[in-house]
Amino acid sequence: MKESNRGHLLPIYVLADESGSMYEHIDDLNDGLRSLHQALLGEPMAAAKVRFSVLGFSDDVIERLHQVDLRGANEFPKLHTRGSTSYAAAFEDLAGRIPVDVKDLKSQGYQVHRPAVFFLSDGVPNGGENWQETLRRLTDRSVTPAAPNIIACGIGDADAETINKVATRAEFGFVADKGIDVGAAISKFCAALTKSVIASGRSLDSSTPHLQVDKPEGFTVAIDVI
Repeated sequence: MKESNRGHLLPIYVLADESGSMYEHIDDLNDGLRSLHQALLGEPMAAAKVRFSVLGFSDDVIERLHQVDLRGANEFPKLHTRGSTSYAAAFEDLAGRIPVDVKDLKSQGYQVHRPAVFFLSDGVPNGGENWQETLRRLTDRSVTPAAPNIIACGIGDADAETINKVATRAEFGFVADKGIDVGAAISKFCAALTKSVIASGRSLDSSTPHLQVDKPEGFTVAIDVI
């Protein structure tokens, strides 16, 4: 018999572009994610409310970290560059993955809040793929009851209009300001992600639990530059 309530949890997914164009900057992203891990170790009450996954996408999706309690993670996995930029593969993976993860957490007795996906890409999606239809199914709650909130961040050559389409709300889409170094932009993305994870985790014990999303420093809301 499962416990009726083991508390509240927020599943968080980092969906990171591992395509070849990220080659020069993947170490910056790995460093940023390790810093996030260290910050969460210093915030055990917030970390306890989060289950953290890291997914790298290119031609397909590779699971680097799955639904972990970061307080017990000894080492953070590394992302590795490879292949092209298939948004369709990325969103198809989430559409199959998230309902299974949410069901699993609920079966353990947790109250599960709507998952959050932090999407990072430095380029444009592969041509010829109907990724927008895949995204629509993923984010349509009549199709996917556990449809996630998607916070989309574009760096490098990412297109503001595309990033705005990926984000589930206009205020959740961000693009790095022109001229900002890509490595610096990744660092700012990771800093904002860390702040969001900690604030959102803390809020789950409050009377008004919510997803906290802040614009990364050096970024602009995508819809404002379309």
